[in-house]
Amino acid sequence: MAPSLTSSSALPDLEARLPQQRKLVTEVPGPRSRELQQRRAAVVAGGVGSSMPVYAADADGGIINDVDGNSFIDLGSGIAVTNVGASSPAVAAAVSEQATHFTHTCFMVTPYEGYIQVAEELARLTPGDHEKRTVLFNSGAEAVENAVKVARLATGRQGVVVFDHAYHGRTNLTMGLTAKTMPYKSNFGPFAPEIYRVPMSYPYREENPQITGEQAARRAISQIEKQLGAESTAAILIEPIQGEGGFIVPAEGFLPTLAAWARENGVVFIADEVQSGFCRTGAWFASDHEGVVPDLITMAKGIAGGMPLSAVTGRADLLDAVHPGGLGGTYGGNPVACAAAIATLDVMRELDLAGRARAIEGVVVPRLRALAEELGGSEGPIGDIRGRGAMLAVELVKPGTTEPDPEATKAIAAACLAEGVLILTCGTYGNIIRLLPPLVIGEQLLDDALTVLENAIRAAR
Repeated sequence: MAPSLTSSSALPDLEARLPQQRKLVTEVPGPRSRELQQRRAAVVAGGVGSSMPVYAADADGGIINDVDGNSFIDLGSGIAVTNVGASSPAVAAAVSEQATHFTHTCFMVTPYEGYIQVAEELARLTPGDHEKRTVLFNSGAEAVENAVKVARLATGRQGVVVFDHAYHGRTNLTMGLTAKTMPYKSNFGPFAPEIYRVPMSYPYREENPQITGEQAARRAISQIEKQLGAESTAAILIEPIQGEGGFIVPAEGFLPTLAAWARENGVVFIADEVQSGFCRTGAWFASDHEGVVPDLITMAKGIAGGMPLSAVTGRADLLDAVHPGGLGGTYGGNPVACAAAIATLDVMRELDLAGRARAIEGVVVPRLRALAEELGGSEGPIGDIRGRGAMLAVELVKPGTTEPDPEATKAIAAACLAEGVLILTCGTYGNIIRLLPPLVIGEQLLDDALTVLENAIRAAR
């Protein structure tokens, strides 16, 4: 597991509107959730999946209350979105205040200050002290797609390099950029051309366990130069910590080596921080941990406390190379979402949520490592424990092997749900438990959730 920037042992409770305790008063799912599921089946497309069979009625801090009155501990944060909690008073107040004045004018028609304020904040917070520009969108996939557009236009090149285990979205281009076929790509092609996939640094699954990050980067660079050539490469696109692919933290030196090669060859280095951004990893951005300064950085999820907003921020010369009207969208940088973002960033600073993410790591990782040893160490079912801050993962394998165990992973998630803890799974092989608690979760609640998770892993051996 890669080290954090700093460590912290304090995770004080924060004031919350809802009681911060797990409580089950019905079976799971309860009767009201089952009723809503029947209504859903009649009108909602079957292709829209949900990880949990319970329907939310209220949420605050580290708790989600369902429509049956059950209280679940939230270890998913809406997939790393509600870093400040699902109903932060500051965010709710900002949304209400802005909605009182106007909900939309379209920034491309009648602009407003909130969009500019968000861009100013992102220029300050994102890595690097160079001159920057920002454009706002609605979703992470939109941000990624537009970053690729910018890179191709600015360089006059077409090739885009992505990595094994990558996830970048569900639009046509971003499906092509994504590695995993099911459920994201299967039967949805053909996909956009000029996408080249190279090996990721995946320390747990390297054939040569001694390979360094720099060597793994050189392996990828060699493949780029053979398949594509630097002169045809518009961009390298990478998640500094891979999300859906399994919370894979590349070996130290991997990212800086790739970024240096890109810089030397006029290739745009794009960091996809959609899931890893905004204090989630114990720093504002995962790129910060190794001092990597991307040319462009894509953001969404944690940026606006749950309101739909995404951004591309980066070098002014790249973003200003695009002709007027070449970037934008009707709802991009919606004024209500911008107000939420400004409030969210204020809360992150005031509560030092990067510090709280490091404190969460300090609570969770020792517990998981102790459990791994209890269950047999390298011969047990826990193959790897990894991540940074509050973006942590447990990779489950069949004991005595490195063979992925997706069946046990599903069973553990189901057992946790039955006990009132919501956890998410992921990974190319479907064998990763990912832990993404809200950064405002209290230590007692986190401790309770970990006890449930530990017992579920023990029972699934």
